[in-house]
Amino acid sequence: MTMLSVDVEKHLGHFTLTARFDAASGVTALFGPSGAGKTTLINIVAGLVTPERGRVVVDDAVLFDSAARVNVPVHKRRVGYVFQEGRLFPHLTIASNLDYGRRMNGLPADAAATQQIVGLLDIGHLLTRRPRNLSGGERQRVAIGRALLMQPRLLLLDEPLASLDTARKREVLPYLERLRDEMKVPMVYVSHHAGELRRIATQVVRMEDGRVTARGGMELLDRADTDAL
Repeated sequence: MTMLSVDVEKHLGHFTLTARFDAASGVTALFGPSGAGKTTLINIVAGLVTPERGRVVVDDAVLFDSAARVNVPVHKRRVGYVFQEGRLFPHLTIASNLDYGRRMNGLPADAAATQQIVGLLDIGHLLTRRPRNLSGGERQRVAIGRALLMQPRLLLLDEPLASLDTARKREVLPYLERLRDEMKVPMVYVSHHAGELRRIATQVVRMEDGRVTARGGMELLDRADTDAL
């Protein structure tokens, strides 16, 4: 069953993104070199970038359709986003950071869901702290928790381990695997590190120079250099 369908075109200066692919539930890896258009593509899915042409559909909900003049606002797309550096609010406690997405989306408080996600990510002992007192790995786990508490239909992760050293990457990866296996949250995971993707992805979309060059399974990473993780 198709969970995400993308067919878009976007011009950015001398760069043109022309991407088309369908993805099932699980973790879809957007894999390719820097400058391939991976981040631009997930920004289009999130609604942060508007393409000149195309269509984006998630779970049968049309988020963008240039022909039908549909462009659902970011806050109504129910798409969670985890950035490279987490982007937590430094003046808020971790508990308040976690609750921010829920409140901004007008969702009712759900203590059971909060407890489940806090437990899954092992961040209960961090709730009274502020972001400056957390390690990089802890900040990323909080950022993932905040995105999940928005009750997203899709979670986008833009190289979420890129700013972490090898030890912190090894710390965070098991939590991403738990999200995939226990919560069944559909994810689109951007990375150019094959070793990382071998741990987390269930399907691969390869990109180069603004185009999708292949779609399939882990065999698409066979020709790529694999990181030791």
